[in-house]
Parts: sequence; C-alpha cells; structure tokens
Amino acid sequence: MLKVNKAITEWYQHNKRDLPWRDTKNPYYIWISEIILQQTRVDQGIHYYDQFIHHFPDIFTLANSPLEKILKLWQGLGYYSRARNMHYTANQIVNNFQGKFPESYHELIKLKGVGEYTAAAIASIAFDQNVPALDGNVYRVLSRVFGIAESTEKAYGKKVFKQKATELMKNQNPGIFNQALMEFGALQCTPKNPACESCVLNHDCFAFEHKMIDDLPLKKQKINQRHRFFNFLYIQHENKIYIEQRKKNDIWKLLYQFPLIETNKSVSLDSLIRNNHWKRLFKGTKTNIERISKEKIHQLSHQKLFAKFYQVKIDQPNTFLLNNYLETTPEEVDKYGVPKLIENFLKKINN
Repeated sequence: MLKVNKAITEWYQHNKRDLPWRDTKNPYYIWISEIILQQTRVDQGIHYYDQFIHHFPDIFTLANSPLEKILKLWQGLGYYSRARNMHYTANQIVNNFQGKFPESYHELIKLKGVGEYTAAAIASIAFDQNVPALDGNVYRVLSRVFGIAESTEKAYGKKVFKQKATELMKNQNPGIFNQALMEFGALQCTPKNPACESCVLNHDCFAFEHKMIDDLPLKKQKINQRHRFFNFLYIQHENKIYIEQRKKNDIWKLLYQFPLIETNKSVSLDSLIRNNHWKRLFKGTKTNIERISKEKIHQLSHQKLFAKFYQVKIDQPNTFLLNNYLETTPEEVDKYGVPKLIENFLKKINN
C-alpha cells in the first residue's frame, strides 16, 4: 500500500499539468475550478475558469452579480444548473458564513451543487482534511490496481472504493494525494489505451497482471436517451428579432431562445404552419419564410435534440408576440445567455 501511494505521489510531482487552480489553498478558487470541471474537459475549462476569476475575483463579487451575467459567461459549457447553483451557493456562503467557506466536509456537502466529490476536493486541498475525492479517474485507477470489481452505481461498491482510497491516503498530504490520484487516472491510467508499459505501477497492478485492463472498472449501464424535436423561429421585423427566457425546470433553465414549437416528431413546414402556436404567433401578420436550416442534432447527456431553424420575416408583430416575447436586435442579442445550439445559429446568421 505504501509503495503504491508513494509511486503515485512521485509520479504526480514529475508529470502534473500546470493548471491555474493548482498550488492554491484558496477554497473559493478550488470550488470554482471543481464546479467548472464537472462534465467539462480540462482544456475547455481553463478559459472559463480564467474568465470567472477575472469577473468574480471573490465570493462577494459572485454573490452580488446578477444571475444573467453568470449564465452569459457560462455560455457554451452546458449543464447550466451548475451556474445557477453556484450563484445560490455564493449567496448562501456570504449570508450564512460571512463569506468564508465552511472547513468541514460534512458542512461543505450541504451546500447546493456541492456533491461528495467536490466537498472532498475542497476539504482536502484547502483544509487538509483526510477525505478521499472519488471521481471516474480515481475509480478506474483503484479498480485496475487492486482488482476491485464492484459497481460504483451501487452504495456498497462506492463504500468499497472509499475504504480503499482512505487506506491509501493514510500518512499522506490529503490534498496532494487526491490530486495525484485524479491526475494519474486522467493522464496515465486512461479509459482507453492506458500507458501500461511505462506505468510506475505495472508490477503492482492486478488488471495488468491478469490482462483485465479492458474489463475494469465494470462498465456502467447505458443511459436511455429521450429524443426531442425543436422548431425554432427566428422572427424578424425590420431590425427587430424576438426571444424568450426558458423558465420551466427543464434543460437550459433561465437561458434565452427564439420562439419554440416542440413537436413529438420531425415535422414538415406545412405541418408546422397548422400548429396552434404558429397560428398564435403569426395571426394577422404577413409572413415570408426566408430560410429553413437542415435538421441539427444536439447531443446532451440524457437527451438528443433534433432542431430546425425557420427564418421568418413579418410585416408587423401581433399582440401575442409582443406580450409573450422580448423584442431585441441582432446586435443586442449577444447580451443574453443562450444555449450552444442557439449560439451556433447566431454565428452562422451573422456570418
């Protein structure tokens, strides 16, 4: 056990990436980086981290900023509930803890948007608490090195991995060790084609010895994806266009989009024109459909979106459109946070 944790820590010192949130014990910086890196690649997250620290250098600035500004900076990262929870938690820390992060893992985990892994990362790196931070990279390393064939989708399996990680961490700097184990999984013991021949643990690795690299860790069950069909209407009147804010507890909550007609399957223009929502939007107006985009497929974790964009020019907006949608211009729409799908369409239109 001592040989393994020493080898991983030494490997980390020689191979760790130079990342902007490394070599800090500031819990605010660590928290920002961990929230951004949930469901986000490191190379993509660096830019967003730098932007956030620039605009929100401390917890007070973040708490006092409007949510719309945070969502706009978050644009393109996806999983927007992370940004909403971040804003909520910033206010929670300012109001309940005088702007200071709680040091206890058990208090950290009570914060909105902070799960077991993030709480452990903050507690260990910022406050030197002996709490293992378990993510996919860590599960993979532990499973292969020690031959653990338990499912992390079950409570018992998670308990087994946590016990092993806790044993490994003993007598180590917890923050350094957690980062070393995560980095080792990210760079050396990768999901596919791990660098086993050059690995410092290949003489101590169960999976390498028994030729079970592809079998461990156990594969997770595939997620059943929901298919949705979005028909966005880019409505233009002179230099005005129309957008709406998504308010329901659904994807992209509080982001902005064009008027949307969601259907249960891909539909033709003739079918769309017969839709009641289309009729309400364009009642009493003359329409000229300028362009129809090819269907775009937008992949989310649990959903697959099939989207079409209809560019519609009108002679005048009716009362329904004015009362239910926000009137803006192509130049001003950039002020609003929009989903990546909408952002890509706007870039294409502007070009």
